Amino acid sequence: MPLKIAMIGAGSVGFTRRLMTDLLAVPEFAATHFALMDISERNLGMVTQLCQRDIAANDLPATLQPTLDQREAIADADYVICMIRQGGLDAFQLDIDIPLRYGIDQCVGDTICAGGIMYGQRTIPALLGICRDIRQAAKPGALFLNYANPMAMNTWACNQYGGVRTIGLCHGVQHGHQQIADCIQLWAREQGHIGAEETVSRDDVDIICAGINHQTWYISVRWRGMDMLPRLLELFEAHPVYREEEKVRIDVLRRFGYYSTESNGHLSEYLPWYRKRLDEIGDWISLNRWIHGETGGYLRVCSESRNWFETDFPTWLEAAPPQISPARRSLEHGSYIIEGLETGRRYRGHFNVPNRGHIRNLPDGCVVEIPGYADANGINMPVVGELPLAPAATCSASVRVQQMAMEAAVHGDVTLLKQAMLHDPLVGAVCNPEEVWQLTDEMLVAQAQWLPNYDPSEIAAAQQRLEQHEATGTRVTLRETRGAARLQTRSVEELRAAG
Repeated sequence: MPLKIAMIGAGSVGFTRRLMTDLLAVPEFAATHFALMDISERNLGMVTQLCQRDIAANDLPATLQPTLDQREAIADADYVICMIRQGGLDAFQLDIDIPLRYGIDQCVGDTICAGGIMYGQRTIPALLGICRDIRQAAKPGALFLNYANPMAMNTWACNQYGGVRTIGLCHGVQHGHQQIADCIQLWAREQGHIGAEETVSRDDVDIICAGINHQTWYISVRWRGMDMLPRLLELFEAHPVYREEEKVRIDVLRRFGYYSTESNGHLSEYLPWYRKRLDEIGDWISLNRWIHGETGGYLRVCSESRNWFETDFPTWLEAAPPQISPARRSLEHGSYIIEGLETGRRYRGHFNVPNRGHIRNLPDGCVVEIPGYADANGINMPVVGELPLAPAATCSASVRVQQMAMEAAVHGDVTLLKQAMLHDPLVGAVCNPEEVWQLTDEMLVAQAQWLPNYDPSEIAAAQQRLEQHEATGTRVTLRETRGAARLQTRSVEELRAAG
């Protein structure tokens, strides 16, 4: 029987088609049945049209079932893939704009920091609902593959409270791996280890990464039998592009001795050192791409992409459909995991799973990102051992924030939510305790429509506290700022003119 794969949040502009074509590039999966579910009928309809065209153009027997009913999509599914953005771009805007008034300047705001913590409050209840439907309606043992952020909090909640084995997937390891290969290639040519036209690919460089999602560390890097870790700082400082775009990552490498998987903009907001003074943020970022540190950069890009997709959809339909083939598969882990489990062909990647002694100096039960193998024997995660102390310290601080935020979302606990905010590295570096308390109240009130896990009386109490502070003159001083490095969201006309 062909596989049934449910995709929840299938109105996603990019992920749905990418993951579907990745899976259809596997010969054994040519007849897969995809159940595409989203809460937006319009977005789902557009993505479905594109997917149907792609399947037909490649003359494949795969079938599609678009639906607005989550349980219908999950019924009898072998695998469930999640790519939701709970609250959409409206909630995302609040994740960025409200903290800015308190001096918290985020590039992405989807992992920890104020935005990531609130994103988890919205997303975890929705994921637990997906888990319920998987338990009740999917095939026994159906695997839940989660791409939704905040990755660690979400995967933690699903495994601990959802009753469904959940693997969290991200592509940060692959992208950093490519950067390391690029640096080695430049150095190897200069040193005469390879010819001027020879290349070094990711496959040539053996790595081990370990940590937590978006704070995973390359703890082993080997090329042609050589240990490249001691050379990494020298190599990155010599690279003409990365030394300008990855200043935070290189500075952390300089001080920790290990390179982080995550982009410059992402990493800068998980640490207390690089974004706490607005006048210094420019020293650490690059504005040539959003991912290098732009204020609210990911929100801007997502807004532009969605506006472009909705306005220019006929052009998308007229464009040549992709050729589906193994050579064109993306770096996303999902299709390779399913291929390994179903065909026995072994796949090695880095997955987010509950820590069961895999990293001994991080708490048991937290979600870690470590090497794993998928094949006919299942998904197996080797023991890494201990992280080096500096990466472990940084991860440990974030893990406790994730834990408090996850528990707050599961139980609708306002006090625990405020304590998570208080202990967040960047929030704590910028705000005093009373600012944190009022910030959290403001975000609860502003996002109430997406927070069914919080009792309405708790939201009303937060509103009352804000009004009382206003009336008594005890409201903390807010800042009128667009942030240190915010760019204007471009209109569809401007995007079209830019090509």
